[in-house]
Amino acid sequence: MKKIMTQVSAPDLSKMEEANVVDAIRSTWISSTGSYINRFEKEFANKCSTNYCLSVCNGTVALHLALLALDVRHGDEVIVPSLTYIATANAVRYVGAEPIFIDVDPKTWCIDPDLIENSITRRTKGIIVVHLYGHPADMDRINHIAAVHGLWVIEDAAEAHFAKYKGDPVGSLGRVGTFSFYGNKIITCGEGGAITLNDKNLSIRAKTLRGQGMDPNRRYFFPVTGYNFRLTNIACAILCAQMERYKNILTKRLNIFSTYREFLSEINGISFQPVAEWAEPTPWLFCIVVNEKEYGKSRDDLIRLLENQGIETRPFFIPLHLLPPFREQSVERKDSLIHTEKISRSGLNLPTFSNLSKKEIEKICSIIRSSSLR
Repeated sequence: MKKIMTQVSAPDLSKMEEANVVDAIRSTWISSTGSYINRFEKEFANKCSTNYCLSVCNGTVALHLALLALDVRHGDEVIVPSLTYIATANAVRYVGAEPIFIDVDPKTWCIDPDLIENSITRRTKGIIVVHLYGHPADMDRINHIAAVHGLWVIEDAAEAHFAKYKGDPVGSLGRVGTFSFYGNKIITCGEGGAITLNDKNLSIRAKTLRGQGMDPNRRYFFPVTGYNFRLTNIACAILCAQMERYKNILTKRLNIFSTYREFLSEINGISFQPVAEWAEPTPWLFCIVVNEKEYGKSRDDLIRLLENQGIETRPFFIPLHLLPPFREQSVERKDSLIHTEKISRSGLNLPTFSNLSKKEIEKICSIIRSSSLR
């Protein structure tokens, strides 16, 4: 195996991030209090068109905090798609509830609204939608179903910063939105996350739980058991710089997406992520789907081929209902998630980061094209 020369993802950092970090260090406000925290939360809430944003230490914690704030408990059920990163379901388990998996819509790769109602029981408390690989879920239909049955909706937007659904930003479309700022995300601080919401009382509850359960109006008085889920001022200093630069970051990534589509078009057996007419996806990781019969090689064959040429890729997520922590319950429910399993088996993420050159993209695409059946 050759040394990896082109990685699948890399952060877009500049002197602006460095300057902010130095400023935060010199201010001595390096922990969970400081001006950059307040600034970032205000700016991100504004960008998401929500009244409130709470920064947290990572995207998984964002999901966990959202569920805690919504009072999800042992014995409850939460409907989630199976085609997602495991954090979505892990967070449900953290609060003692059970994730109930349903299939995705092949037209969006997001949770299929047509299948939700059949999975609702008296124990169901809510729905977590995942805006998978940057594409928003069909929120109007999902919110309607939730309203009819008295359920809340959490948006897992970890991969979908700045995406829009019918012109509205993700993170503002459910009861709570959750985000990740991990190193491979469009904006990043290494590790970090946030929740976005409009409900003042829910925001107060979430903020209290985030900060060890301390009463916001009485220092060192703790009326509830809380958690230390806070993000640091240094991390938010990086995020503030990222927010100033996000339009430039998006533009570069959109150009990368456009170049991939140009070079990979009309290759038998290679198709792209579908885009609904109402969606404005965000350019997170460029996705292709490999039809083994038409292309002549499997998805895994192509991964190995590119790896041998020094190019790192990522297979799509393994369906959660097939993983050991959830498999037994899924078998008992007789889950049948045909589209999830098919997309998972054939999907591949290609290198996507701001400084990826056109020459590198051309090389990647040339290898893919030359390896097809023609």
